[in-house]
Amino acid sequence: MAEQLNVRRILLDVDLSIHGPTLVAVAAAIQSSAGVAACSITVTDIDTETIGTDVTIEGENMDYEGVVEAIEKTGAVVHSLDHLAAGDRLIESVPRRR
Repeated sequence: MAEQLNVRRILLDVDLSIHGPTLVAVAAAIQSSAGVAACSITVTDIDTETIGTDVTIEGENMDYEGVVEAIEKTGAVVHSLDHLAAGDRLIESVPRRR
């Protein structure tokens, strides 16, 4: 039997309607997900209909599908998984030089 992947950090591109949910409601939904220790939501752009955000989530043994489901239950839309860190420790990104 395979071991469960220890998901420790997730970065998502999430859109919210200008009419809701609020950032607080999305953060509360994320915090209620199994394994989540902390989350950060940063507004990246606003237009007439939507608010674009980057959502960073950290914890231990997080359930990725459960996190996405919790976010989408608020009415927000997950567009993409932009970063995933898993394993026994976190590795900080090092920018590449070209």
